[in-house]
Amino acid sequence: MAVWLELLGVSTKLGLTSFGGPIAHLGYFHDEYVRRRKWLGEQEYAELVALCQFLPGPASSQVGIGIGLKRGGLLGGVLSFIGFTWPSVLALMLFGWYMQASGMDGSGWLHGLKLVAVAIVAHAIVGMGQKLASGRLLATIAAASASSALIWPTAYTQIAIIAVAGAAGIWLCRNHPDEAGAMKQGEAALGHRTTLSRRFGFVCLTLFACLLVVLPLLRDSGSMMAMADSFYRSGSLVFGGGHVVLPLLEDEIAGRGWVNAEQFLAGYGAAQAVPGPLFTFAAYLGAVMAGPLGAAMATIAIFLPAFLLVAGVLPFWDTLRGIPLARRALAGINAAVVGLLFAAFYDPIWTSAIGSPQDVAFAAILFVLLSYWKLPPWIIVVLGAAGGALGVGG
Repeated sequence: MAVWLELLGVSTKLGLTSFGGPIAHLGYFHDEYVRRRKWLGEQEYAELVALCQFLPGPASSQVGIGIGLKRGGLLGGVLSFIGFTWPSVLALMLFGWYMQASGMDGSGWLHGLKLVAVAIVAHAIVGMGQKLASGRLLATIAAASASSALIWPTAYTQIAIIAVAGAAGIWLCRNHPDEAGAMKQGEAALGHRTTLSRRFGFVCLTLFACLLVVLPLLRDSGSMMAMADSFYRSGSLVFGGGHVVLPLLEDEIAGRGWVNAEQFLAGYGAAQAVPGPLFTFAAYLGAVMAGPLGAAMATIAIFLPAFLLVAGVLPFWDTLRGIPLARRALAGINAAVVGLLFAAFYDPIWTSAIGSPQDVAFAAILFVLLSYWKLPPWIIVVLGAAGGALGVGG
């Protein structure tokens, strides 16, 4: 019981303070779960991030679900999901219309939160890079991954990078002690295995596939079923998460006339101003379409594929990652994750947040307060928002 309450409390805190999009969320998770609470080691966290990059759906939410599953079993995963998503779900139901009316997309406090994301992600990259890309070969894999992601910025490029990095790890990390040592730094984390069985994982994967086939056949039975099918399919077929899901939702929801273009864009603007996963944009759309019941249906439908996939794959992943050949592959994948984080740090985080020397200075101050003065992330969020509202930076 104590573990479950702690999971709910910590994930709710993250849901209230994790501004900045999916890559920034991974930085918040890293600081809270790896640095402060040590629920995972650096390597295990990077492996979980890599796994969720492979899966369709919201990667940062899947990482949070995976941590909950490892820490507290099935109920732990459910509570981690609820804690991380309910603040933004509620905010988008109640605050979306206000954002639509007030036009606050360019507010100073929102710009300050973007600078917070710069500091948070930079903090995560430094910590993960020191542990997972410190050797010559692993650093090279990280640099090549970052370069490839920046030159070919697509979600499918990320999947290809991770696959190639895994193959490179198998080939390059056999006879290089520096890389082998870097690979072993997180071995202690291998004891944090999920209690979910392979049978349960198989059931989850089967249910995921069945719903993907059955829901389209049932969509003519009522508006709620049609809504469930559209949101479930959007959550199932998108790689990269976050902003990548928007074209699918626009086609499925606005394209069918369920909301108009102005309502869709107003909700998108509101989603940028609240913490938590961008997939909770579905809650806004569901509320506009069918009130609170519609918001609940849309939220569950778009996140259910992510939950089923993580719960289905984790039991097999924990066995696979103990195989020596897989461990060498994971060494390369871990380095690639660092490179992908660096690429995302530049675009879209740096390019959208940094527009002047004052922005650089303020972001640097926030980074120092986080990294060296050890202030908790929620204080950094408050300072960033307040500084932005007062015109610091910009």
